[in-house]
Amino acid sequence: MELIGNFINIFLHLDKYLSVVIQGYGTLTYLILFLIIYCETGLVVTPFLPGDSLLFAAGTFAALGALNIGWLFGLLVLAAMMGNTTNYCIGYFVGPKVFHRENVRFLNRKHLERTHHFYEKYGGKTIIIARFVPIVRTFAPFVAGIGRMPYLRFIRYDIIGGTAWVGACTFAGYFFGNIPIVKQNFSLAILAIIFISVMPGIIGFLRHRINTANPKS
Repeated sequence: MELIGNFINIFLHLDKYLSVVIQGYGTLTYLILFLIIYCETGLVVTPFLPGDSLLFAAGTFAALGALNIGWLFGLLVLAAMMGNTTNYCIGYFVGPKVFHRENVRFLNRKHLERTHHFYEKYGGKTIIIARFVPIVRTFAPFVAGIGRMPYLRFIRYDIIGGTAWVGACTFAGYFFGNIPIVKQNFSLAILAIIFISVMPGIIGFLRHRINTANPKS
């Protein structure tokens, strides 16, 4: 419970924590942000890392001049793309064995199955759409690798999705994060971003429940 409480505290006070990191590590902050985004998108065992909210917070600090928005955008797009490619390769080479095993340590099978359903509905466009859905974002490239999606097709979707995701979140923070009402209610803004991000998953879940409760005759 204490660990969960710490994660919630970090999510709700990303502005304070990121400020401490910038003050303590200077330009190394770019590397730290790069690694977090890379791991959040590239490793199926770390879907709990902050994604949308971290990008928004970083964009806010760029607007204050603490970070360079050009470097921030370029490096984090690269991190997102490299993360997805790593995840794709893991899924391609070891995924089939994992997918058919019932119990795999550190891997939430429900998340894997949820992402598989995403692919059944959206096909290759899942790589783009999933960027804006926490958890699914981490598992989408892994499932693409398991499904042997051609890499050239995968990387096209990856470039579009990674650029759109990082751009939307960081520039939202850059242009809106320092509006007085947002600065004064930063925690609420972060919660709003998280809520908007998970909305597609919530809608999909509700539709599934409704269809299950009212099957077509």
